[in-house]
Amino acid sequence: MKVLVVDDDFRVADLHAALVNSLDNYEVAAVATSIAQARELLTAQSYDLALVDVYLPDGSGIDLVRELPCDAVVLSAAADQQTVRSAMAAGAWTYLIKPFPRSALIDRLTGYLRYRAALDRTDELTQADIDGGLDALRPRAAAPLPSSQSVTRDLVLDAVRGTDEPMSAGEVAAAIGISRATAQRYLATLVSKGRLRMQLRYGSTGRPEQEYSSVPGA
Repeated sequence: MKVLVVDDDFRVADLHAALVNSLDNYEVAAVATSIAQARELLTAQSYDLALVDVYLPDGSGIDLVRELPCDAVVLSAAADQQTVRSAMAAGAWTYLIKPFPRSALIDRLTGYLRYRAALDRTDELTQADIDGGLDALRPRAAAPLPSSQSVTRDLVLDAVRGTDEPMSAGEVAAAIGISRATAQRYLATLVSKGRLRMQLRYGSTGRPEQEYSSVPGA
């Protein structure tokens, strides 16, 4: 699947591109930081999917979604009802509010592959084909954690709650003695359940890093 990434922040665009390129059957074919640049890229080649931000320097990404000849995912910090509904009406098939855990986008992209597989297998579709394809786009609910994993989850949660400063996955891993990948997995689960908050930490160079902080009252 060829993907076009459109985001005004080149560091965030690179972060999304790296995630997409890490998945089988996906390739980021181009990155744009404005609507004008995206339009120019669209004339050069075709794409299967576009990841589009709403806030772009020369207009709204929602207007770009209306023009796209491919499917689109909107990734934006905008969380108001009007923006979300406008994005869906423009043709986006899903909407993710920034910042979001890596697992959220991976889940959507994995579902999109299943959707395409269901609809691309034949020219003449049955209702079952359509229903199966649309069902594939829905995020999968996480299974309950076994008790041993619940202990690890609580350790991760306590580590983040025990400091006034946000922590990265690497810092959480070092604090409680688990691997960074394991910490990342539990942190993503806690964010999805509203127990933790995730934001981006920007350094002077390189890609931004995800960091986590507690949610008051959660």
